[in-house]
Amino acid sequence: MPRVILTGGSGKAGRHVIPYLISKGYDVLNLDLIDFPDPKVPVYTLKVDLTDLGQVFNAFTSLFNMEEFGIERPGPPQTPDAVIHLAAYARNMLVPDNETFKANTQSTYNVIEAGVKLGIKKIIIASSETTYGVCFAQGDKDWHQFPLEEDYPVDPADSYALSKLVGELTAKTFNIRRPDVDIYALRIGNVIEPHEYAQNFPGYMKDPACRKRNAWSYIDARDLGQICHLCIEKSGLGFQVFNATNDTITTLEPTKEVLQKYYPNVKVTREMGEYEAPLSNRKIREVLGFKDVHNWRDYVDVEKLKAELS
Repeated sequence: MPRVILTGGSGKAGRHVIPYLISKGYDVLNLDLIDFPDPKVPVYTLKVDLTDLGQVFNAFTSLFNMEEFGIERPGPPQTPDAVIHLAAYARNMLVPDNETFKANTQSTYNVIEAGVKLGIKKIIIASSETTYGVCFAQGDKDWHQFPLEEDYPVDPADSYALSKLVGELTAKTFNIRRPDVDIYALRIGNVIEPHEYAQNFPGYMKDPACRKRNAWSYIDARDLGQICHLCIEKSGLGFQVFNATNDTITTLEPTKEVLQKYYPNVKVTREMGEYEAPLSNRKIREVLGFKDVHNWRDYVDVEKLKAELS
């Protein structure tokens, strides 16, 4: 089976991405500081401090589980076919800002350097919607334009977003030196787990302003698994940045109405679909073949909410 190392697999996104990859026939090793939360998922967790480059090199040449001690493997240790780097402090205000920046940038550098020097040809890193400069900005800040696509003039406004942009630049730098290695950076939107549709989305519909900082966009954790799978399967693109979001705006009103109401002075650079998410996933649809499977409207009683709000 293709072998994939995934960092941060015990976190909110990883605990859904790993089962998806296993369902596609991958053998996965989880690098994390805590065990994988679901004992029914057949994945081994290796405890690794990713800010320690020596540990990262060693982990990237590790066995994937205890059973592999029974397999004869002559020659040097086997490296994985791909590495997916999700591990990070997931937002501001978990630790002081300087620690967020230091840990996120150092771990990303270490993952990419170890991967490139060990000859791993596919590295996928988690960037963030926050690089667009509004999500964690102080106060109420306007976007530059809509839709938010990968050529948007990013201007991070906080330590977390800056750490993610530095990760993108690190990936680009390594790809310049090693153009034979594919390094894809995913600007991941607000990650939604299955239980959160019933729990949170009715409140989102009743107070659309609460989603302004996310540009009313999201990514279902299971669809993020699909995106990671598509990135592994699509080779030869070199360094790429992809928005990792679902298709649809998280409001009851059409996109045009929402943008005119909340951002009347922000220009719209192209015609957008009736309910297209302002943080656009057009590139992953066109380049990777992404299909929106877990649309929030399939999990929320839209008509009931409309009746309640009318």
